Amino acid sequence: MPATKSSVLIVDDDAELRTLLVAILGRSGFRVRAAEDGFSALDQIRADMPDLVLSDLYMAGMSGFELLSVVRRRFPTIPVIAMSSAFSGKEVPDGVAADAFYQKANGVEPLLSLVDETARMKNLPPEKRPRGSAPIWIATDKSANGGQVPIVIACPECLRTTEHTHEDAATLVCRADCDHCQTPIDYAVIQTTDPGPRKTLWSHSVMPASASSVA
Repeated sequence: MPATKSSVLIVDDDAELRTLLVAILGRSGFRVRAAEDGFSALDQIRADMPDLVLSDLYMAGMSGFELLSVVRRRFPTIPVIAMSSAFSGKEVPDGVAADAFYQKANGVEPLLSLVDETARMKNLPPEKRPRGSAPIWIATDKSANGGQVPIVIACPECLRTTEHTHEDAATLVCRADCDHCQTPIDYAVIQTTDPGPRKTLWSHSVMPASASSVA
């Protein structure tokens, strides 16, 4: 058994994938817990802060976009990794409050390296970690009607709400002005289901030797 490494909280609403990730990271020496959604993840963080949060972005209830924004504001010392099959590459998607990004099913070794590397950021002051501001994430399960979706945005300055018609845009993060105090508000509208390709579990053949016996 490898030496115990950092503690990791995995957040994913896919039970099969969640179990597999717990097994892979656990066999590699990490202390692992898991949560099925953003709300239960926050409960676990309040009870015992992990060294790292690894969260899916598209989840019902509280999405990973929303969860990571809350973690950044309330627990700024915790490094976070966002993961999804809807985005490709290694760059953190625009507006996502994460320190790193993992494209799902991109291999076990890259995941383990990324988790190990990102967990070390916990020792850095938050101001020394490259992080942009996070927008307000608005989840919807409704398809756009002609490219338009009615939404309600809560202003972070005056706390009053503004009714707004969101139109499909080339960028994920958009901007609207508060009707009451005219404060510019960055926001993003997301679907509650992952729009990317079908999530594929890693086969045992690509697992490290320490995890090859995981059922």
